[in-house]
Amino acid sequence: MPGIDESLLEAMRLPGARGALVVDWISGLALGAVGEAPGGDVEAAAAETAELARVAVESGALAPAQGGQGEDPPVEDLILTTADAFHLLRFVVTPFDSTVFLFLSLDRADGNLALARIRLAEMADRMVLG
Repeated sequence: MPGIDESLLEAMRLPGARGALVVDWISGLALGAVGEAPGGDVEAAAAETAELARVAVESGALAPAQGGQGEDPPVEDLILTTADAFHLLRFVVTPFDSTVFLFLSLDRADGNLALARIRLAEMADRMVLG
């Protein structure tokens, strides 16, 4: 099972990948990074994407509250598009209360959003934290 570094390197092999991060959405800290970050600042990108993740997860309208322990998270992933890029956030589900997500930035001209979403989900399922 791949760890953070291996998962990030695997993400960078996707067509059009610009950069990837593993972020804790509670603290806003990057646990790992590879490639270029949007805006050129890894820590700023981690903090800003963590805020998006937090809003999505805690929103009653976007993500209804979970019914109980052990269920899937209310949000699987987020997709944000800009004029030149796709940005994907994929939440990592773990047996414990995970607050981590994978972030991938793809070049819009070269990236394949559908493929990236599928592969990011597979990476999140296999990733070992710790």
